[in-house]
Amino acid sequence: MSRKPGAFTLVELLVVIAIVGLLVAMLLPAVQAARETARRTQCGNNLRQVGVALQTFHDAKGYFPSSYLSQPGGVMGTADLNGDAGPGWTCLVQILPYMEGSNERDAFDLQSPSWAPVNARPALQVIPTYLCPSVSDSTTHYVVKDANGNPLADFARSHYVASAGQLDVWKIKDANLSRIADGPLYRNSRTRIKDITDGTTHTVFIGERTPLRSPATWVAIVPGSVTCPGSLFPFADCDAAAPQINVHSGPGKFEKLPLIEPPNNTSGYTDEMHSEHPTGCNVLFGDGSVRFVLETVNPLLWAAWATRAGGETIDGLE
Repeated sequence: MSRKPGAFTLVELLVVIAIVGLLVAMLLPAVQAARETARRTQCGNNLRQVGVALQTFHDAKGYFPSSYLSQPGGVMGTADLNGDAGPGWTCLVQILPYMEGSNERDAFDLQSPSWAPVNARPALQVIPTYLCPSVSDSTTHYVVKDANGNPLADFARSHYVASAGQLDVWKIKDANLSRIADGPLYRNSRTRIKDITDGTTHTVFIGERTPLRSPATWVAIVPGSVTCPGSLFPFADCDAAAPQINVHSGPGKFEKLPLIEPPNNTSGYTDEMHSEHPTGCNVLFGDGSVRFVLETVNPLLWAAWATRAGGETIDGLE
C-alpha cells in the first residue's frame, strides 16, 4: 500500500517562522554593532592619515596649517564683517600634498578665490579620507549660501573639522587672532609645536562632525557665507562662515548661553563636534594619536584639551 508523503501542518510552519524571526532579531543587533565598529575604526584611520599629514606639514614648514586662509586685498576682495576674505583654503587643502593628494590640490587655481569659476570643478572632488563611513548623509557636496539664502559656491563635503580652542572666534574681525584664539587651528594661524605648552598629547586638533548637525567642507571658507543647522537641530540659529571648518569646545564668547559642549552634545549650536557613532566621537590630538572620546567625557577635561597653552591641571579628570 502506498503512503501519502508527510507535510508540515500550518501550526508547525508558523512555529518555524517564529523561531527564524527570533534568531534574526537576536543576531541583527550584533551584526549592526560589528558593522559600526568597522566603520568607526575606518573613521579613526582617516584621522590618523590626517594626523600624519599635519606632522609632515609642520616638519616642512615649521608650523601647522591654519584652519583657513584669509588674505584681504586684490582679487581676494575685502574682508567681510567677520574678517573673512579670499582665498579661504582650509587646512585640509593645505595638507593634501602630504597625503598623496598633490593632484587634487594642483587642480585648483590657488591664486584665485576658492569660489571663482575656475575652481568650481575641483571644488567638487570627493576625498574619501575626509569622509566618515558612519555618516548617514550620502551627499558628497552642498551649496554654500549667504544669510539671505543666495548661493555662493558648491563645495565637496568633509566630515572632519578643526579645533580653534575653547572660544568661538568666528565673529572677531582681527588681523591677528593668535592673541585671542586659545586653540591650535584658526584663521591664518601658524601654530608651532613649541607654542603648544599644554603638550600635543593633551591638545585636540581635528574631530568629527556629521552633516546632520551642520555642513562642513574640506575646500574653503567663503566670506559672507553662513553655517546653518542640519536636520538634527532645525531650531538652531545660523552661525558665521568659519564653522564649516572650525569648531570649539566652549564656553564661547558669543554664545547666548556659554557652555562647555562635549562631543554629540544636544545643544543647538552648529560649531561643535558631533558624530553619528552611538556613544562618542573620534578625535585627533596634536601628537597624531586618535582617541574615541565619549560623549560623557568630563566637560572640564574636554575644555582643557581644547587649549594649546591654557595650563589646566587635568590630573583626576581623565
